[in-house]
Amino acid sequence: MSRIRCFQGSIALALSLVLTLAPSSLMGQGDPDDLPALEGALFLLLPVGAQGVSLGRAMTSVPGSESAFWNPAGLAAVDENRLLVFRGNHLVGEATAISMLFPRQPLGVFGISYQLLDEGEQDLKDREGNVLGTINVRSHIGVASFATPLADWLYAGVNFKLVQFNLGCRGQCPGVGVRSTGWAVDAGLQARPFASVPLRLGAMFAHLGPDFQVENADQADPLPTRIRVSAGYELLTHFVESDDLTLWFNFEVENRWSDPGDAPSYYLGAELMAGRGDILFVRTGFQAGEIGVSDGFAVGVGLRYQQFELGLAKNLAGSITGESEPVFVSFGLNY
Repeated sequence: MSRIRCFQGSIALALSLVLTLAPSSLMGQGDPDDLPALEGALFLLLPVGAQGVSLGRAMTSVPGSESAFWNPAGLAAVDENRLLVFRGNHLVGEATAISMLFPRQPLGVFGISYQLLDEGEQDLKDREGNVLGTINVRSHIGVASFATPLADWLYAGVNFKLVQFNLGCRGQCPGVGVRSTGWAVDAGLQARPFASVPLRLGAMFAHLGPDFQVENADQADPLPTRIRVSAGYELLTHFVESDDLTLWFNFEVENRWSDPGDAPSYYLGAELMAGRGDILFVRTGFQAGEIGVSDGFAVGVGLRYQQFELGLAKNLAGSITGESEPVFVSFGLNY
C-alpha cells in the first residue's frame, strides 16, 4: 500500500481501475469477500475479439478463429492458415491482440497469440503538485495453442499462457515500480454428440496456474481460474430448409474454481449467419453476474468475404463506472 500513497488527485482516480485489474497485493488489505482482494491478474478476464464481445462472452461451445482467447478446443474447426488482429478500448485501457493459426491435419491446429493491454500514462505528483515522473502500466499475455479432433464429434484444445503485469515509472519515482510474471493453462472440450441434432456442447478450465506473485510468496494471489460449461443450438433448422441461413443460440455458465459455491455468471449469445461462401453475421448477447461489469446487452456484425473477415462489436452493458465501452474490431485474413 505504501507504493501508492504518494498518488495525488487525478493520478489516484486514473489508476483506480488499473489497480482493480492488477495483482491484488498492490491494493493492500481488502474485504475478504471482495473478489479483487482475492485474485490477481484480473486482466485475464477481459474479453478479446468482436465475436466474443457481441455474443456476450458465450463462447465456450463456439468453434472458430477467436477460440485462442476463449476455448482453445474451438480452433480445431479452423481449416486454413489465418492471421487475426483484434482491437478494443476497455475502460481500463487500450487492448491490441494478434493471433496466427496453422492447421496441420490430421495432427491438429497450432496457434500463437499475443495481447497487450496498455492502461496508459499519468503524471506522478508530490503533495505540492510537483511532477516527479510518469507512471505507465502495461499487461502482456502470450499464448501458445493446440487443438485436435479426438473423434468426428469431439474436439480438445489447450492454451499455455505467459502473463506479465508491469507498472513502471520514468523520472523521480522512489519506491514505485512492479513487474510480475506468471503462467497459466486453459484446457477445453467441444462436442457435437448427435449427428442429426444441431447441438454443440463445450466445457473448459480457464486461467489455471500457480499464484501470481508480485514480489515474494507473501504477495502472491491466486489466478482468476474459472470453470465454464456451455451449450449451443441451431434453431432455424426446424423452420427453414436451407444451409444459407442459420441461427445459433448459446448459453453459458461460469463459476470460480476457488469457490464453486459462489454465485455464477451467466452469458447468452445469438448469431444469425446468412450466406454460404461469403457470410454476413448479425450477433447479440447478454451477460449477468460478471464482476465489475453491469448486467446488459452487447451487439455486433461481421462479414466474411473471400479470404477476408471483419467483425465489429459494442458492449452496451458498460461497467461499474456507469460508462459504456467503445467499439471492438476484429480483422482476419486467410492465406
